[in-house]
Amino acid sequence: MNLLFSNDVPGAYPDSWYAATAAELAPFAPLEGVRRADVCVIGGGYTGISAALHLARAGLDVVLLEAHRVGFGASGRNGGQVGSGQRIGQDRIEKLVGREDARALWQLGEDAKALVKELIAGTGMPGCTFRPGIVHADWSASAAAHSHAYAERLARDYGYEQIAPLDRDGVRAIVGSEAYHGGVIDRGAGHVHPLNFALGLARAAADAGAALHERSHVTGIAHGPTATVHVAGGARVEAGHVVLACNGYLGTLEPKVAARVMPINNFIVATEPLGDRAADVLSEPVAVADNKFVVNYYRLSDDGRLLFGGGESYGYRFPDIVRTVRKPMLEVFPQLADARIDHAWGGTLAITMNRLPCVTRPRDNVLSASGYSGHGVALATLTGRVMAEAISGQRGRFDLMARLPMPRFPGGTAMRQPLLVLAMTWFSLRDRLGI
Repeated sequence: MNLLFSNDVPGAYPDSWYAATAAELAPFAPLEGVRRADVCVIGGGYTGISAALHLARAGLDVVLLEAHRVGFGASGRNGGQVGSGQRIGQDRIEKLVGREDARALWQLGEDAKALVKELIAGTGMPGCTFRPGIVHADWSASAAAHSHAYAERLARDYGYEQIAPLDRDGVRAIVGSEAYHGGVIDRGAGHVHPLNFALGLARAAADAGAALHERSHVTGIAHGPTATVHVAGGARVEAGHVVLACNGYLGTLEPKVAARVMPINNFIVATEPLGDRAADVLSEPVAVADNKFVVNYYRLSDDGRLLFGGGESYGYRFPDIVRTVRKPMLEVFPQLADARIDHAWGGTLAITMNRLPCVTRPRDNVLSASGYSGHGVALATLTGRVMAEAISGQRGRFDLMARLPMPRFPGGTAMRQPLLVLAMTWFSLRDRLGI
């Protein structure tokens, strides 16, 4: 199944609150004929647009191809959270790669947040502001104790002192829910309007000289010293380097990557504007993510809606999204049982076995990055820049990320989706039982 066309209207953004409030950006023309370039970037999300932007700023001739619209995929549909570090904790990373690389990877995460802020401020992105603060909320006292200990460890071992512990009353003072037993708040993390951030990146890349083409679906790549990237309808790009920035929509373009990166779907709803009730949901303009395996994540929009992400599905087709997300939303906020849902949307992201990004060079002149596992707003943006650095001859940060162990999913691409169903069923049961 080609996920590019499974759940969406070709060339159209989903009916999301993000699309309804998107900053205007004129469409980019589809690719026609034959184009020669230094680099061809495939994929118009954060990774691809950032790569194109930084390659163009470095003086290279770069063409970006997007099957639908820039920011169409996970980059324009996600929860907008700009988190610290990597998707998994530094304790696990130290066991995987050792203390030295773990410290370097932590710094990459800090660099990623800084880059997001820098790009927003430096390019004047319409409709996109970085708002500080992410609460990590825990469903049990033991999980809260673990979060507090981890915050202490980050301060002690990594010098990161922007995370403060929250007891049950502390969480309750911010989050209008009785569900949580404690947690932490990271004042160094934050959140953005994800689609407007993607559109702002695209505008900056075009201004820097990158050639962006939408409605240009890549159907195959003929590899060689000069790669030929084929586009549906007969157009093609001939380039010295190719950047694969397709994430959950990679399909069969690169089997070596596809065996290590699995597409999954996630879902968000937007309530009606809550008016005076909004302050009883969140008393501060922060984002929240909890410790369930199937994570609930949410924040208030600028017009006072609750944007709530959560729920799981076990097929690549989208389910009834309102029903899927409303259930976990009401577990957290039962007081919103009468709130109208104005928007509901899903999207395809990608995960890896160890939840670390898959950054690799599958061929001498092909670089690939994907599998941010729900932690991609900042990391994907930075990784695009890192790939641009590698193509320009500065390989240090790329090689660091490429050293991350990246196991294949058992059974390869044929078995990864059935195995995901089994795993998600088990972890979902654990969430419900509070194990």
